[in-house]
Amino acid sequence: MMMNRMMTLFQCALMKVQETGGFLFRDVPSSAALPIIRPTLLKQHSMSDRAKVAMQGYLNHFLGNIDIVNSHEVCKFLEVSSLSFSPEYGPKLKEDYILVKHLPKIRSGEDHNKCCSCNWFNCCKDNWQKVWAVLKPGFLAFLKDPFDTEPLDIVVFDVLPASDGNGEGRVSLAKEVKDGNPLRHYFRVSCGIRSIKLRAKSNSKVKDWVAAINDAGLRPPEGWCHPHRFGSFAPPRGLVEDGSQAQWFVDGQAAFEAIALAIEKAKSEIFMCDWWLCPELYMRRPFQNHASSRLDSLLGAKAKQGVQIYILLYKEVALALKINSVYSKKKLLEIHENVRVLRYPDHFSSGVYLWSHHEKIVVVDHQVCFIGGLDLCFGRYDSSEHKVGDCPPRIWPGKDYYNPRESEPNTWEDTMKDELDRAKYPRMPWHDVHCALWGPPCRDVARHFVQRWNYAKRNKAPNEQAIPLLMPQHHMVIPHYMGVSIETDTENKDASNAQSIKRQDSFSSESSCQDVPLLMPQEADEMNISGEPKSREFSNGYDLHNQPNRSTRISFPFRKAKVEPFLPGMPMKGFVDEADDMDCQRELSSSLMHIGTRASDKEWWEAQERGNQVVSADETGQVGPRVWCRCQVIRSVSQWSAGTSQIEESIHNAYCSLIQKAEHFVYIENQFFISGLVGDEIIRNRVLEALYERVTRAYNEKKCFRVIIVIPLLPGFQGGLDDSGAASVRAIMHWQYRTICRGNTSILQSLSDLIGPRVHDYISFYGLRSYGRLFDDGPVVSSQVYVHSKIMIVDDCTALIGSANINDRSLLGSRDSEIGVIIEDKEFVDSYMGGSPYKAGKFASSLRRSLWSEHLGLHAGEIGQITDPVIDSTYKDIWMATAKTNTMIFQDVFSCIPNDLIHSRASLRQCLAHWKEKIGHTTIDLGIAPNKLESYQDGDIKGTDPMERLMSVRGHLVSFPLDFMSREDLRPMFNESEYYASPQVFH
Repeated sequence: MMMNRMMTLFQCALMKVQETGGFLFRDVPSSAALPIIRPTLLKQHSMSDRAKVAMQGYLNHFLGNIDIVNSHEVCKFLEVSSLSFSPEYGPKLKEDYILVKHLPKIRSGEDHNKCCSCNWFNCCKDNWQKVWAVLKPGFLAFLKDPFDTEPLDIVVFDVLPASDGNGEGRVSLAKEVKDGNPLRHYFRVSCGIRSIKLRAKSNSKVKDWVAAINDAGLRPPEGWCHPHRFGSFAPPRGLVEDGSQAQWFVDGQAAFEAIALAIEKAKSEIFMCDWWLCPELYMRRPFQNHASSRLDSLLGAKAKQGVQIYILLYKEVALALKINSVYSKKKLLEIHENVRVLRYPDHFSSGVYLWSHHEKIVVVDHQVCFIGGLDLCFGRYDSSEHKVGDCPPRIWPGKDYYNPRESEPNTWEDTMKDELDRAKYPRMPWHDVHCALWGPPCRDVARHFVQRWNYAKRNKAPNEQAIPLLMPQHHMVIPHYMGVSIETDTENKDASNAQSIKRQDSFSSESSCQDVPLLMPQEADEMNISGEPKSREFSNGYDLHNQPNRSTRISFPFRKAKVEPFLPGMPMKGFVDEADDMDCQRELSSSLMHIGTRASDKEWWEAQERGNQVVSADETGQVGPRVWCRCQVIRSVSQWSAGTSQIEESIHNAYCSLIQKAEHFVYIENQFFISGLVGDEIIRNRVLEALYERVTRAYNEKKCFRVIIVIPLLPGFQGGLDDSGAASVRAIMHWQYRTICRGNTSILQSLSDLIGPRVHDYISFYGLRSYGRLFDDGPVVSSQVYVHSKIMIVDDCTALIGSANINDRSLLGSRDSEIGVIIEDKEFVDSYMGGSPYKAGKFASSLRRSLWSEHLGLHAGEIGQITDPVIDSTYKDIWMATAKTNTMIFQDVFSCIPNDLIHSRASLRQCLAHWKEKIGHTTIDLGIAPNKLESYQDGDIKGTDPMERLMSVRGHLVSFPLDFMSREDLRPMFNESEYYASPQVFH
């Protein structure tokens, strides 16, 4: 069938050449091909190998002449366009002229008022317009002309409802539409909340389009119209060697450096999405030495080079938040015309007041992306030291010296002007986790951004030409015509889990012949015209069968996977049978080795790459190894946030499923911890229920199982806990304590009823705290380290990293929009679990060790003490003991808030008054130590330097104060405005 179609194309092309006067015959070796082809056409149904090779050579030569194939007549005749063979958008599926009605009037010299069926003028007296439709595996685009590269409109395929509500099965992406007029032939494409009516020339054309669109939207492995594991829009990646890789970053210094390096290497386009973005943010410190690393400077330099930059900002409710996205948009648009900015949503038109866009995304050239907990804004830059002071300013300039517990800036116009008095108030250190993704997971994140951008564009700027629609790139990492069906063995380092996985991609044997470009052979080795094998080389690091070239595994490519950007008028470039000559960037990975505060980061990173052994080098760095892994992008979206027809809560589903399947431990760091058990009618997410069931099962089976949860000691919002304006802070505390330890709906009380006093053997809660001097010989101060990370590590083999908090806002899908990724290790290292040898995942275990070594204050030589996370010598003797000791020392020195000795607002007021009278000044949460600590020795009062006592603190880990304010009802009172707000705002 393939050869028949190729012969048909050859005959048609030959006829076309003859019709046009033969001008295309120069340099075309017809004499070499026709003597072989003619006998084959007359005598056989299929072509001989010799004839096949000759015809391939003829047509490749024919189409290799760019002057010929770029003629308007040839392109229209062959039904190709500027997007047909652009590899980043996938293979050519179907293209043709169709009529649309939903677009604004298209300006052109041609008359588009002809009816497509009868060719009469204005016979239908309607507004139908002729456009060129291009179907790709993930979208349907409409172009004004086949030679255009910017779409007039685009339908990005997304998950469809399970049924149409009439019991007729899954809703189709495209359907025929019957009409009483025999001259009109319609079909409808419905995806998300969009439904577009289209018209074709004939009923057979309608059927062809409907079949092709439905096939493109539902075919695995992507199959964008049906949900994947956990209900996600994106399928699991890395099941075969497809280039899926990940790397973690702990705290802002490491992540910001990596993002800055990626931006500096950008060649084509940058996508950015943030809850809060500050253009004046310095990505490197000390800021005086890195003026060019300011975010607006980085973006400006790339925009001047022609890089297209698209930025999505959350448009906040100004009365509730002071992030001032109007100011950010204004500053960003001043950078360059290549910087486009959208703020969304419009609250009055959308009716969305309570929910926000909470994602943090940076995508560079569709090659690498960054997601996690870090916004590119003030207050987030930090290192593992978590310093509380910077006076005079070297690291945190102006409003970047940030403590939302003390004060939120009222204006952002002068960002270099201090908001806090550095000589009196500490900054609030910021702990966070971010990650980088390469390969198909990166393009899944980019696809999500494109979907959100296009939805915001249609709602905010439908007629603004400067704000373009975007097209998602395809996910194959080799040219699509090489996508033969192969059998790939994915070898697990643990031999017991080894299994053979058959690759099924969009262009496997399940694909019909018409989906493969006509001129490209499907054999592994291509034959040249003389019949000799012709080698293929791909500099993107992948061989013929999509197997990664291990020599390129340390590369950090950023350039698009194509020869060069497509230019208008060159639709056939890339269709010719030639090797790609891509020049992927590799400089960045060596630069990443130097990120972090410790000199031995590079050695540890390199040692992690060398082999499978748990190395004794410094594992306390802030940059993890870049590893091959299985990844799946997950998210929280709905109609209001992304225009989807389905509410997707795949992050919530993933949390619950991974917890239920955990065998040894679950480690969680999150900004919030608000969840519910079965039967809770108020809190709807069931992360808590999954934890309860898993601990209960471990108890019943008499097996060791640990759940360790690290959250902020206090919500990071302004106001003293007894202040009249701090009702929102108290409300969040109410919901968190309700989840953790107060009432029948709390996990500790529910488990205590079952397990008794040994409940903390199974689950325990912690926070982080730091201390230091504000300046040389200045006061000794303390502040909580604000835990803003949103991660979960399971069994040292799986990690979940993203932007979602553990609360209903982030997890239900219908509220805040979120993005995350599940990373399952494929590379393993020798370790221990429960006292027995164990194969730990390279990504997950190295991340846990880095976090624990930071929290526990361990040195390089002490990392081995936490190799096994669940045995008593680690969990009880190191983790719990360190937290208990640190908590006691901080309480002795600062009497800091929160603590287990304060049970009511009355006792809180009494404590605040005592320390303010004693010291003369303190922070909002009692964070300043007296000049001398008083202690009794032999009946005398002795004064000691508080720093001497604090020298015994190891790391930052402290116990979470479960008894703090235990006698208070922390819910808003009727005389507070928060009482009249929806409780959903706080949970």
